[in-house]
Amino acid sequence: MIILYIFAIIFIATPFLPATGNPHWFFRTADFVRLQSIAIEIILIGLFMYFGNFNNTFDVVLFIGLIGATMYQLVKVFRYSSLFPRRKTKAESDGRITILAANVLQTNTNYKGFVNLINKYDADIVLAMETNTAWDEGLKEIESIYPHRIKATNEKFYGMLLYSKKPIEEAEVSYVIEDHVPSIHFQIQVGAENIFFQCLHPAPPSPTENETSKERDAELIISAKKLKDIQLPIVVLGDMNDVVWSRVTRLFKKITSMIDPRIGRGFFSTYHAGYSFMRFPLDHLFHTEDLFVDKMERSENFGSDHFAMFYEIKRKKKVVTTPDPKLHEEDIELIDTIIERVETE
Repeated sequence: MIILYIFAIIFIATPFLPATGNPHWFFRTADFVRLQSIAIEIILIGLFMYFGNFNNTFDVVLFIGLIGATMYQLVKVFRYSSLFPRRKTKAESDGRITILAANVLQTNTNYKGFVNLINKYDADIVLAMETNTAWDEGLKEIESIYPHRIKATNEKFYGMLLYSKKPIEEAEVSYVIEDHVPSIHFQIQVGAENIFFQCLHPAPPSPTENETSKERDAELIISAKKLKDIQLPIVVLGDMNDVVWSRVTRLFKKITSMIDPRIGRGFFSTYHAGYSFMRFPLDHLFHTEDLFVDKMERSENFGSDHFAMFYEIKRKKKVVTTPDPKLHEEDIELIDTIIERVETE
């Protein structure tokens, strides 16, 4: 029972670590593993029901604690599952565009595997992240199909390559927080007007990269603040190295008044492609109310540690959305705190 007690205490306490607001990777990891943690908690509840002594106050407290921690986590993730009621749009379409986005893994040399995916989905836009010079060369053969390109490659696992069949306007590569972490901004005409696209791949908090989530959080929030002033339909996508139920990503959506098409469709866990039990939904797409995602699909494994994501996005006919974030005082304080953390470094 001692081992059962130890595991119970760990899985009662750790789900609440992100709520402390501490940006260190140790405190943020619990956000990433909520699905796995829920599965383990359910097993522990079953073990307590079989082995526990409910005449013992300590056993009862741990049992109730496990149920409470499980319910807390289920509330966090349930709306992103396929069991949650999906909001279906009945709006008429006024143009469409398709996107294939993938973190290809810089050390992955299966260029042909990704090219096969590109040919399979035949998307209007292809976004490849973690791309270096070798990946640039490896994808040369698609350039005849995708004549419009934005390249921001590097050898530090944060390069980006953007390919488009449609003409690109107002293209810009910016480095919001770190000088090796680019983001790409551009516009493409879909239907009667342009859609603004923002591609992000901030660095995660981890023992091998950034010790804290300060840089990632700041990039997401600073990007969100800039998006508020754009008077166009907007799509934000990329490997954001965060899960959708985290406080920072929820704040990003709140600032931008954006929609997550994952809600009611499923988790679409894209990382790690090689380990089915340790998968997290890290690759995201958000969009404004004047757009809707008609199709959303996760690809097969092509040698990367991420799966690719395919989206079919349509413009809503005669629908215009102006962002109107409903921010509370604690939201504003959190925004200021996140930005101050990187400004004072």
